[in-house]
Amino acid sequence: MRHRKTVRKLGVKTAHRKAMMANMAASLITYGKIKTTVSRAKALLPVVSRLVTLGKKGDIHSRRLAFATLRDREILKKLFDEIAPEFKDRSGGYARIIRAGYRKGDGASMAVVEFLIEKKIEKKEEKKSKAGKKTEAKATKKSSKKDVKKTEAKKGRKKADK
Repeated sequence: MRHRKTVRKLGVKTAHRKAMMANMAASLITYGKIKTTVSRAKALLPVVSRLVTLGKKGDIHSRRLAFATLRDREILKKLFDEIAPEFKDRSGGYARIIRAGYRKGDGASMAVVEFLIEKKIEKKEEKKSKAGKKTEAKATKKSSKKDVKKTEAKKGRKKADK
């Protein structure tokens, strides 16, 4: 019986499982979100959480521990310089799983794993641009209505003059 067993074995050997989790974590850090099966996604969350926590510490020992898992300097740099600072105020729950239907070939339930990074700058720019577009649109509508009225009034005067 598997009572109180915390490791998700995923039907593969230990070395394969560790390599798969490291590769999936590296892909998640690189691309921001990945699509995988639900069981693999659930197994991936603690690995990613541990890596982000190491990234938040930021010391050399944490870098070396994270490098033992990721095995790539560019990905490690992105984790420590870009992703971990985004979560400085958050104490856990760095990624989420969104169910994404079923795989066509074998019917396995799929999920999207993504970081919970808020895009503050983009939202502000979008709000400003939307507000600017609305005021511009209103101004053009009003000006076009005024232009139409003026031209009609001019036409009316010309007809009255004749």
